[in-house]
Amino acid sequence: MLERYFVRPRTVDRIRASWLGPAIEQYVTWLAARGEAPRNLGHRVPILMHFGTFAAGKGATRYEDLPPHVDAFVEAWITRVDHRRAPGPPRPRLTREIRGPIEQMLRLVVPGFVGHTRGRCPREPFSDRVPGFFSYLRDERGLRDETIAHYGHHLRPFEAYLRGLGVELSALSAVAVTGFITDRSRHLQRTGVRDRCGVLRVFLRYLHRQGMLSRDLSGTVDAPPAYRLATIPRAITWDEVRQLLDAVDRRTVVGRRDYAMLLLLITYGLRAREVAALTVDDVDWRHDRLRVSERKAGHSTTYPLSPLVGQAILAYLEAGRPTTSARQVFFRVVAPFEPITHSAVSCRAGHYLREAGIVVPRPGSHTLRHTCVQRLVDAGWPLKPIGDYVGHRSPSSTEIYSKVAVEALRDVACGDKEEVV
Repeated sequence: MLERYFVRPRTVDRIRASWLGPAIEQYVTWLAARGEAPRNLGHRVPILMHFGTFAAGKGATRYEDLPPHVDAFVEAWITRVDHRRAPGPPRPRLTREIRGPIEQMLRLVVPGFVGHTRGRCPREPFSDRVPGFFSYLRDERGLRDETIAHYGHHLRPFEAYLRGLGVELSALSAVAVTGFITDRSRHLQRTGVRDRCGVLRVFLRYLHRQGMLSRDLSGTVDAPPAYRLATIPRAITWDEVRQLLDAVDRRTVVGRRDYAMLLLLITYGLRAREVAALTVDDVDWRHDRLRVSERKAGHSTTYPLSPLVGQAILAYLEAGRPTTSARQVFFRVVAPFEPITHSAVSCRAGHYLREAGIVVPRPGSHTLRHTCVQRLVDAGWPLKPIGDYVGHRSPSSTEIYSKVAVEALRDVACGDKEEVV
């Protein structure tokens, strides 16, 4: 594997002669499987070679002896005299660039090694004190993984807030709960505060049910009113849609991928998670159909495959999608070549909206979903077929689009003979 990335035989021999040679070769094989660019290996392998020499000088003779020397090596590396580096204190990014490949290699060769995890929070907050809560959400309430992640998103800052106050769950009071909502929800919009309060109510009821709280505090959590029809959907015009699509450079791999994703969002009003979940099996080329499974409402939908959408997907599959056994359609364009996430789909939509100079509140994939519905409203579709088309669970979810049926609203507002005025 080393010969694939290093042309000079003496370089390969020098790496293999190092006492870390087997570990480095295992690391290079792992990077190659992830599709890492060759230029990155030319930067990382020398760091590993220097680290092996440094650790050996400190008395390390086994791979298990290496972890205690990581911090000292990083500190020695970033403080060394280097004429290529700008004057001043080392950049924080430089520390990550040195520590990253070392800890990646150690995770492969040292059993149980974790190292720095970029500050990732545990997936399930309160897992040590309330270990059964997320199982309750999953098993008893039957919530989807996305909804359970939503609970974790709101409970994680609550856990940090209580830890900062030094308050145990058994001593939890209405004052502490109210203080958290007041202090840690200022950055949220009204609907976000409402969602956070809903999560807290469920959590507090569970604590009381399990006997961890002497009284049920869920009744003390008052959410601000958030009226479902108080706003209008954030759609863009059809001319702006053309402007958006023109901003995509389809000569590149990322452009071909993003162009296909944008067309799916605009043409079918799909959600970002539905675009990310599409597989090559969902595209029926023989019958020109597109199947969208596992929708938010728990059903699947089959659409006629638009020729424009089909051509865009085919262009990406033929010249862009990495060679892989995975069935998802859309992938990252840089290593590791993994299926794209729903958040990345939304971020790419927001990127092109800004690139095209289109100003809209909270730019993202839902902007294009609203645009699709707006197009159907303008075409005179009834709300029930529109809801079925975009996968709404309830007709009430489509009611808000009645506010953007401008011509219909004008007809209702006009009295007899007013149209001639």
